Amino acid sequence: MRLMKAFSTYCAVGLTALALTACGQSSSDSESSGDSADASESSQTWQFGLEEIEGSVQYEYAKAFKERIEEKSGGDITVELLPYGKWGSSYSALYDAIQNGSIHLGFGSGFLGGTVPESQLMSLNFIMSPDELKTAKVLNSDAFLQSEPWQQAFKERGLVPLAELPEGYQVWTANKAIRTPEDMKNLHIRVMDNSLLRATYRAYGAAPITIAYGELYSALQQGQADANIQPVFAHEEMGFYEVQDYMIFAKQSQFVANLIGNLDWYEGLSDEQRTMIKETTSELVQVGHDIQTKFNEERLKTIEENGDIEIIRLSEEEQAKFEEMAKSVRQTFVNDVGERGKGALDILLKEFGKDASATEANADSGQNGDAMSEDAGSEQMSSDEGADAEQEAGAETESESM
Repeated sequence: MRLMKAFSTYCAVGLTALALTACGQSSSDSESSGDSADASESSQTWQFGLEEIEGSVQYEYAKAFKERIEEKSGGDITVELLPYGKWGSSYSALYDAIQNGSIHLGFGSGFLGGTVPESQLMSLNFIMSPDELKTAKVLNSDAFLQSEPWQQAFKERGLVPLAELPEGYQVWTANKAIRTPEDMKNLHIRVMDNSLLRATYRAYGAAPITIAYGELYSALQQGQADANIQPVFAHEEMGFYEVQDYMIFAKQSQFVANLIGNLDWYEGLSDEQRTMIKETTSELVQVGHDIQTKFNEERLKTIEENGDIEIIRLSEEEQAKFEEMAKSVRQTFVNDVGERGKGALDILLKEFGKDASATEANADSGQNGDAMSEDAGSEQMSSDEGADAEQEAGAETESESM
């Protein structure tokens, strides 16, 4: 298993260094002459925190964002990229830094649900289109991204959603072929420490388990887990395909990173700067799709060339059987996060042309509420232990993982 050295040095200085830098800039500005002060006021540095390291999908997207913003601003704005490790090693620390303004903007994906529960919407199965580009366009459309439920879910926590970056399909690997929910029965499939995902795979008939990310390879190798869920890039970089026999594409969900900004920072920008961000993120919908497509295609090719794992792609008919069983988990999501979450879910269902009957029919019944209640409290998205384990996805691989 390919693991990177820990970022202990970075962890020790991460956010403290950022704070000291900010203080130093303020002191310098106050001591400068009138002309220098005017120049300083017209120049800004935006710090952009990433959950992943250099060479990842998030990094390439952020690099494209940086280039465009700096060009559009005529050099008045500098975007400083802070990959995983530059700001610390705890995802919650990154989200906290964006909330308190130490970092101006950044990505939040799976574990953002601990900060913004409604963001768990991105974990629901069979909500989005199997067409990856269509999904990217819908998630970044005004109909969804600028909708009142989605915007308020973040703004209530001192954040603002700026864009969505799908990073590719979540793919199953297993030691048996999986084509029907019956094949999932009692399968010990490793999932993120996420109550919504556990409810989803219980609905399929599986027996989901949580294993620390750094221990997952050996767990699969030793039979402590029968199956695993990851984006293609994670399967390749961590070598999970080496200890599994089948890789199954069900197109049930994508791994989505939310680009978020500090609300006070964003509202303090000029109209021109906010327009600049919107124009740039709109341009990057296609760019981000191209980045993740190339990235995942290359990793899948490596898997096929270096391994003997069998690739299974479920037919639409086979996918439909899983989709029907996953519908009840929509109400589980609504029960957990409330009406604002339902509002955002309903928008996506409409935009993707999906049946919303599961949430409508069960709105008053609380169906599947018990599935989440046993995972209540801090496990709404992840425990601290689970979060630390998943963060190794960014720190332990050449580029990124979940």
